[in-house]
Amino acid sequence: MVRWWGMARALLPDDLWTEIAPLLPPPRPRPKGGRPPIDNRAALTGILFVLRSGLPWEMLPAEMGCGSGMSCWRRLRDWQAAGVWARLHQVLLERLHAAGEIDWRRA
Repeated sequence: MVRWWGMARALLPDDLWTEIAPLLPPPRPRPKGGRPPIDNRAALTGILFVLRSGLPWEMLPAEMGCGSGMSCWRRLRDWQAAGVWARLHQVLLERLHAAGEIDWRRA
């Protein structure tokens, strides 16, 4: 568990999570009950891990505490439909610009 958690923390540091969290839509209501959805931060960590590692979704390690790969994939799909990634791209560009980290000569 420690090995996975260390990697997960590196994928989504606290300062980056602080920027991303307000962009994510609240969980959908579940009038019929069922299992509560996984936490947004855990889902995003799972998404980042799969995209970074190249593992198939179904092989996301349960020890990471990110839910199942299918749960993370569904969250990725839902956030795409909600326009989260476009808003996140804008926020990150603004953050990089403010830090002077964009080399406009290459644009």
